[in-house]
Amino acid sequence: MVEMPGGRDRGALAWGRMRVVLIANRASGGGLDPEPFVRELEAGGRNQVEVFGCEDEEREKAAAAGPERLVVAGGDGTIGGVAELAGRLDVPLGVIPTGTANDFARANGLPRDPLEAARLAATGTATTRLELGRLADGRPFVNVASAGLASVAARRAQPLKPKLGPLAYAVGALRAGATAGALKVSVRADGRRVFAGDAWQAVVAVTGAFGGGSGVGGDTSDGRLDVVVIPAGSRAGLVRRAWGLRTHAIAQQRGIAHDRGRVLEVGLPPGTEFNVDGEVRDGGMERITVEPEAYALIGPEDAG
Repeated sequence: MVEMPGGRDRGALAWGRMRVVLIANRASGGGLDPEPFVRELEAGGRNQVEVFGCEDEEREKAAAAGPERLVVAGGDGTIGGVAELAGRLDVPLGVIPTGTANDFARANGLPRDPLEAARLAATGTATTRLELGRLADGRPFVNVASAGLASVAARRAQPLKPKLGPLAYAVGALRAGATAGALKVSVRADGRRVFAGDAWQAVVAVTGAFGGGSGVGGDTSDGRLDVVVIPAGSRAGLVRRAWGLRTHAIAQQRGIAHDRGRVLEVGLPPGTEFNVDGEVRDGGMERITVEPEAYALIGPEDAG
């Protein structure tokens, strides 16, 4: 590939017949039919398309198919594993957002309409190299790992998604803010102590996007992860913190702990649930690392 200004590449992959592999999370969005995406990815017969599931064994079968381009259709929680595979195979990654929040697509300026996203994934030639976060167990993630109110909000939003869509996250956040308690949290960034005490929330960020439009900010090209901690305080003060999250300006608010590092260590009480790209986990935040320039994301030609 030829390096483009701003760290983007232009490849020759849109020319000639190309082998495209679609990894589809059929459970995404309450039930996903990959066939409409296959038709778009075929690009009028110019591409050969194969479809696989998103489970570990299916991803390995997808790798064995020898793709020249990988495309993932699913929610935010599906993207990390496929992005890792794209980096391992050194092929571009296309993303078709079919989840509820689709924060990754929003953060990276990708089309929110799935069919439009499929067309971009099939024919796009501009790519940007992005980093991956990794939990202590090696699991990759693309947006955030977050403990505290955001995790509680995501769990309470889960049963509301079929009826409310992205609004479910706002309802879940309101319920969490009214009833959930603070956590005992300690954070170190590259060995430096960032925070120790009670907190409403601790967020480790790649893109920094979560909750259907909220975020803490994050640079996906600097080889470092951001960490933001919201110290415990009055519940009335959570309104200002919520506004900061919604406007992605929380790191600039007074009293917020914010730092960056290549290795982040987040200490939490045993058994604490946390949220990773929309999925609930119970371990792995104790040591989070970053893999710089881990994969190449296909984006719009005019992306910055």
